[in-house]
Amino acid sequence: MASENPWYSTVSSNDPLNQGDFIRKCPIIIPPKVIQKKMDVNIKEVNIIIITQSCDLLQRKTDTILVCTYYTLEQLESVPFFKNPVGKEVLRRGNIVYLHLLNKCILPGWESSFIVVDFRKVYSIDRNLLNEISINQGTRLRLLSPYREQLSQSFARYIMRVGLPTDIPPFANEIYQLEIKSTET
Repeated sequence: MASENPWYSTVSSNDPLNQGDFIRKCPIIIPPKVIQKKMDVNIKEVNIIIITQSCDLLQRKTDTILVCTYYTLEQLESVPFFKNPVGKEVLRRGNIVYLHLLNKCILPGWESSFIVVDFRKVYSIDRNLLNEISINQGTRLRLLSPYREQLSQSFARYIMRVGLPTDIPPFANEIYQLEIKSTET
């Protein structure tokens, strides 16, 4: 039941930033493709969730905060695969390594559909700047434990992937051949 295991809470703007805090319309600096002595940069507003561990934030062990963008499931449905139930189920099961699905938010005034965190869109933001942005926005949404840790684990799984030049061949054909041999004797 949703009330027994809530996914979200709200926190005041004075609460310290934590892993799992959502910041709406956060300004992100997009660097140009070519670096020059003088250059123009683009600023894009995106919805973000904090990925940096809460203990590092609370103990001030970092000057920058790692964040990822998030979307609603409806926004993701612009990709045909996510329009059908099979695509949504693959996402729900965690089989798309660069995306993480969070539950609907049912808190009054914060209602939203399913939230999809995109690990391919990772940004590092100055701690003081993000703190100021969050204070100016007021009350914010926070992902609660154990769902916050599950998000962190999914991000770690995405980051720690290793691409091997050669994989071990599947055993499926050998198992099939063993089954045939065992039925022949």
